[in-house]
Amino acid sequence: MSITQERKTALIGEYGSKEGDTGSPEVQIAVLSERIANLTEHLKTHKKDFHSRRGLLMMVGRRRRLLDYVKRKDQGRYKQIVQRLGLRR
Repeated sequence: MSITQERKTALIGEYGSKEGDTGSPEVQIAVLSERIANLTEHLKTHKKDFHSRRGLLMMVGRRRRLLDYVKRKDQGRYKQIVQRLGLRR
């Protein structure tokens, strides 16, 4: 259900602005999106796992708040991150 360290390092390298950039909103959104995708696949087979479903909803809310923050600060960065991740908004 969680992502591997190698995948997380790859996401940090791809979305980070510099080496070791783990705190920027783009990196946080990308890591959350990966975790959300993995948990969504888990819930497709385990339909009654309500504890994991709650965690999924919390992650989706955190990603939404981060996206709102980026949209408030810089529209261009927001559009770029939404397009790169293939999010619906």
